[in-house]
Amino acid sequence: MVSAMADLLFHDRFRYPDGAILEMKIWRVPVAVPGSGHDLKYSLFYGYPGRRVVGYDNERGKGDHCHRDGQEVPYRFTTVSALVADFLDDVRRARGET
Repeated sequence: MVSAMADLLFHDRFRYPDGAILEMKIWRVPVAVPGSGHDLKYSLFYGYPGRRVVGYDNERGKGDHCHRDGQEVPYRFTTVSALVADFLDDVRRARGET
């Protein structure tokens, strides 16, 4: 859950013809999410209703991490641009586009 004090900086949602959904949300938060060393909260999702294929987020207590192929691994956040580029690269791989 994102605090009411958070400012939504970016939100985009796209539905692919095959039913897959890509949704990206990034907020600026007044206090860093525990486990992250920056003032952003993010949730980047690619998958189908009820099934995440690729996800990047910084859940409270877990910090920055990503989900790929059913595995959760730490993610080294550097910039928003790099975050979105890494996520979209993983989505392209998952879709067999690379």
